[in-house]
Amino acid sequence: MDHTFPPLQLDPAILLEIIQVQTEIARCGLDLGQVINLVCQHSQQLARGCGAVVEIAEGSFMVYRAASGTAAGQLGMRIPLEGSLSGLCVTSNQSLVCHDALTDARVDKRACQAVGLRSMVVVPLSHGSQAVGVLKVIATEPGRFDARAIAILQLMSGVIAAAMYHASKYDIDQLYHQATHDAMTNLPNRAHYFDRLRSTLALAERQRHKVGILGVDMDGLKFINDTYGHRAGDAAIREIGQRLRQEVRQADLVARIGGDEFMVLLTDIGDQQQIEAKVEHLVQQACRSYHFEGNALPLSVSIGSAIYPDDGHHIETLTELADQAMYQRKKSRSKVAQD
Repeated sequence: MDHTFPPLQLDPAILLEIIQVQTEIARCGLDLGQVINLVCQHSQQLARGCGAVVEIAEGSFMVYRAASGTAAGQLGMRIPLEGSLSGLCVTSNQSLVCHDALTDARVDKRACQAVGLRSMVVVPLSHGSQAVGVLKVIATEPGRFDARAIAILQLMSGVIAAAMYHASKYDIDQLYHQATHDAMTNLPNRAHYFDRLRSTLALAERQRHKVGILGVDMDGLKFINDTYGHRAGDAAIREIGQRLRQEVRQADLVARIGGDEFMVLLTDIGDQQQIEAKVEHLVQQACRSYHFEGNALPLSVSIGSAIYPDDGHHIETLTELADQAMYQRKKSRSKVAQD
């Protein structure tokens, strides 16, 4: 069966929305991670899917580097390049459609079940003449996509390709770095964090050791922005990221998740007492005095923690527990400040 489609004339309203996406992307500068996330979200809406994914080919795997809708919980998932529709899309450099994942021999059925999809459309993401990943939109029902969806995703993949070119004109390794790191802090981004978290938890399960997960939120960033300007606020975010990175081991990971939020992955932790001591140390180091352009900026963070497997086995559970603990600490600190 031929799963490709001839070119299609799109509705002007769709074209206008894609132009609006390009305008929004222009505000992202060279942060390829933000571009990928933005295109992913808009592609899902424009192609009328229930979820969307940007996968990057890394060695023998396709890695979920952006995910929206029903696929959002699978961010960081790895599927074998060989034996998957995404892998075939990369190796053939052609747009492909799966009308029913239950009967299509080209798909990775385990991955399809994990995401909960029955049909999908995938188009290649090209850097120069080389396909380096795919843009994919999925649906929970079979036969969801047609020539219209292919045409939309081909245009949206071109938007990502343009960002890839401007972010890294020649070096593919640099391109991967742009896609997996935050432009402001040069720390791993949200997608990289969840990729690493999945592999770290899988290793911890096999080797039977504990993993610490820390949720970090800056206190008072709005005050800094309002009082000293956004340049000072950006400098404060970079400083906090650098301080966190300096205070953990090389094997650990500090990632900027977005805005004033960070996550810290402690790859081998002893017990609750040890992780609490680490949290207090990080808070103390983050709160050290910092001057920017002659102004003393009040740096402070709230940190919550969760331990695998003591507090849970699933990424969603552990992340939620760390976030809840962090917000509880923030609430307590705010109450103390008011008293």
